[in-house]
Amino acid sequence: MTTVFIAGSMTIKNIDDKVRERIANVLALNYEVVVGDADGVDTSIQSLLKEYGASKTTVYCTGERPRNNVADWPVHRVTTYHTPGSRAYFTAKDIEMAKDADYGLMIWDAKSPGTLNNVIELLDRKKNALVFVNKDKEFIRVLDVDGLEALVDCMSEHAKMKADSKIKLLERISNLRSRQRQREILAGAYDT
Repeated sequence: MTTVFIAGSMTIKNIDDKVRERIANVLALNYEVVVGDADGVDTSIQSLLKEYGASKTTVYCTGERPRNNVADWPVHRVTTYHTPGSRAYFTAKDIEMAKDADYGLMIWDAKSPGTLNNVIELLDRKKNALVFVNKDKEFIRVLDVDGLEALVDCMSEHAKMKADSKIKLLERISNLRSRQRQREILAGAYDT
């Protein structure tokens, strides 16, 4: 069964019609959905999924119970030993969703390091993400490091610096680029 990780920036409360259409398509294909429990876009996504009658949905959380679960879907509790309430504490569930999903659908404000981190976690696992850049009202496909860099180009310099300090953005892009080159070299060696 195909599983889609749907998430986004906490600052986004209203889901654009283009994203609504994509989510409707995910449900029409009978895919499973994993979603977080945060305020903001996670709750908006949950409300939309409920409105659409989604049944194959799992809410991921850290801690004993989710902060939000608008339709009482099954809950996947992620154990973490990070300090409750810290970035690392909440990121643990996002990493777990990236592991469990086949694809990602992200709704991004062009600055949130958390959503960008989700895209990187997916890419690091050789999984694709479709990212709706809310300010531009466009989707960017992230299939490789070039797609990630196109996404990062949507950010202001200030947002890039903040993301670099919080999630080591530049180092992670460099590491992904290096691994991608190694795979390409190995693939070329097998082609000869």
